[in-house]
Amino acid sequence: MPDDAARLTGVPHLAFYEPRIAGNTGNAIRLSALTGSTLHLVEPLGFDLGESKLKRAGLDYHDLASVVVHPHFDALLAALPSSRVFAFTTQAATRYTDVEYRPDDILLFGPEPTGLPDEALAHPRITERVRIPMVPGRRSLNLTSSASIVAYEAWRQQDFAGGQ
Repeated sequence: MPDDAARLTGVPHLAFYEPRIAGNTGNAIRLSALTGSTLHLVEPLGFDLGESKLKRAGLDYHDLASVVVHPHFDALLAALPSSRVFAFTTQAATRYTDVEYRPDDILLFGPEPTGLPDEALAHPRITERVRIPMVPGRRSLNLTSSASIVAYEAWRQQDFAGGQ
């Protein structure tokens, strides 16, 4: 799916910073295809894009998704120079439901199991750190589960534009 077609839904860009688990990224490819968002993968990846777990998790959605691989974080930011960047971390005060999302935003998620590193969280392009509430004492949600929660909230705010 070309990126201009993906933007018709109003779902922000999803960005996975150095993802390590092929199955999670395969599920994110499926999420991208179903919501019309663009999935950005920041290298290094913890798997080969041809890996069978990636293909199996993405089912037959690979051709329907818009996926862009960037050699490093600054390349992602350079590709979307006017986009706001929301960094998702358990160490944030702002809840994901408190943000008014725009279609050109970047929703940035860190690798499993560590989350975003300090240097990414401290980057000057980070607009805000955001969290998804959980029961106290729990470590974190699955990467693609987190991205799904936020992507659908952002799309809901756009009245599910482009969806049915």
